Amino acid sequence: MLFKHPELLWALLLLLIPIFIHLFQLRRFKKTPFTNVKILKKVVAESRKSNSLKKWLLLFTRLLLLTALIIAFAQPFIPGKSALKSNEIVIYLDNSLSMQAKMGTATLLENMVQGILKSVPEENIFTLFTNDKIFREVRIGDIKNDLLALPYSNNQLQLKEINLKAKTLFSEAVGAQKDLVLISDFQKRIGPSSTDSLPDINRHLVKMTPENLVNISIDTVFINSISSENLDLKSILSTNAELDNTPVSLYNGEKLIAKTSVTFNKNKKGEVIFTIPANELINGEILISDSGLNYDNQLYFNLAKQDKIKVLSVGDADSDFLRRIYDKEVFQYSNLSLKSLNYSLLESQNLIILNELNAVPIALQNALQAFKNAGGSLAVIPSGQANMENYNSFLMGLSNTMLISSVMEERKISQIAFAHPLYKNVFEKEVTNFQYPSVNSFYSIKSAKPKILSYQSGDPFLVGEDGTYLFTAPISKENSNILNSPLIVPTLYNMGMASLKIPRIYEMIGSKTSVDIPVNLTKDRILKVSQKDFEFIPFQQSFTNKTTLTFDDYPEISGIYNITDEGKIIKNISFNFPREESQLHYMDLDELNASSKNNNISALFQNIENDNSINELWKWFIILALAFIFIEVLIQKFLK
Repeated sequence: MLFKHPELLWALLLLLIPIFIHLFQLRRFKKTPFTNVKILKKVVAESRKSNSLKKWLLLFTRLLLLTALIIAFAQPFIPGKSALKSNEIVIYLDNSLSMQAKMGTATLLENMVQGILKSVPEENIFTLFTNDKIFREVRIGDIKNDLLALPYSNNQLQLKEINLKAKTLFSEAVGAQKDLVLISDFQKRIGPSSTDSLPDINRHLVKMTPENLVNISIDTVFINSISSENLDLKSILSTNAELDNTPVSLYNGEKLIAKTSVTFNKNKKGEVIFTIPANELINGEILISDSGLNYDNQLYFNLAKQDKIKVLSVGDADSDFLRRIYDKEVFQYSNLSLKSLNYSLLESQNLIILNELNAVPIALQNALQAFKNAGGSLAVIPSGQANMENYNSFLMGLSNTMLISSVMEERKISQIAFAHPLYKNVFEKEVTNFQYPSVNSFYSIKSAKPKILSYQSGDPFLVGEDGTYLFTAPISKENSNILNSPLIVPTLYNMGMASLKIPRIYEMIGSKTSVDIPVNLTKDRILKVSQKDFEFIPFQQSFTNKTTLTFDDYPEISGIYNITDEGKIIKNISFNFPREESQLHYMDLDELNASSKNNNISALFQNIENDNSINELWKWFIILALAFIFIEVLIQKFLK
């Protein structure tokens, strides 16, 4: 027990005064002669004994009365475990997509919000943060409406990020009681338990998960095959339970164009295929209905006739292999000799290939440098009789690369950089036993560009990145048999495809995405992206032959968006939420270090409130003082 005003306890010394008065009280007795006192002696003795007991009882009662009053004025109290410390509370409320799961008649997030509104005392000041918002030093009444309207976020913070963010929201006060409350369903994807240490902060975990939740997710959709007339779309779905056939619908805008059902295998995966007309504009939506999460019940995509990628080869060497690789369905290929080349054509191309030129004229070097600065892609295939001095002046300014010497020696091309972006999704596995192509002669080079293909000796055959590529040997039939190798097709084809980033049929919200739009904007024109009443301007970079749009923080809502130029729709682009949270794999709280682990918000905040509370006792001492007054009255009345 502690006292708010302990200095008043010195008044207890005043209790000595009535004690001294009682012990040393002197009374003068008046002598009165009486003829026969023998009979009265016994009465006088008994009267004095009774009167002495009464005085002692009154003394103790009054001493206790004064003691109770003095202690009451000193205001005694019993503090909670942390009541004498300054207290700080930071709450993390998980508003990720998995919190859409139903629990009773409401979602997990709605239940958690109601728990916070009912449990946090109105006078308490605290800080609350979600996956994308922070409410600093507020009272519950200040953010009630914000919590009730809190949207779901695709930005799921990792456990390590939650701890680091929470640490910045606490003050640096030494000795303060710091409580961090994590309210979440604790999916396993938030991170390993080895990253959850947070010293000097009491961490309380509140886990709420739905029971027996059955969820079906549309994981992805892609073009499975395409012909001149039809296109097959394949969609992959997954579930977390054993299910029978589930209906799947395909819409073009608001029009239902196909409907089928999916059957799940023992791995709880299923697939459906929709056959639709090729080269038809489709603003598609694949739709299912289930009682689980809502965000993964639809997947948006769009199909449109793609703009052809412009590829130009310059040189007199045989270019038939390039014409076969760059087919008319996807590319607009052309070949010009150096003499007939019109330099004004260069800026409109996406990929330019210098096909075994003996030398690169200075005017062409300057034009190609401007082409590269404007975002174009360039591949250089040197001639066997290349003017090395001329090439080096060109390559050094272009990519800090130079030819060192010509090597007249046969070499096999046996090393592939499978991780290079040029070979993304080309190989199912790292192939080591294919038929190696070879060259009869090559140039040794010095370059900082990464190797893409290399000889057995480790010398590079092809280097490049970011739209600049250099072969170190002629690839014509006179010097190499690589044109007969299947390796040349994906190599050159992907150079062309990478020169213009054609939008995929859908993009993921939250991931950085770049899309090339074949539009040349003037200085004051910008492209806008809109959906219904929502409109924003993405980061964009304009080049002579295209405009690159970069999406990062926006959009935040899934759907099909219009890309407009001065109000005119020039292309559509679809965005969907990532599907990782649909897996519904939850952590075991026993794996995490915490001061407490709970499944009830109200009980947790009640415990925190008790630890921070002060039990005041002065009222009880006032009641005790009144009781002693009542006892004194009884003594005075009934004890003679």
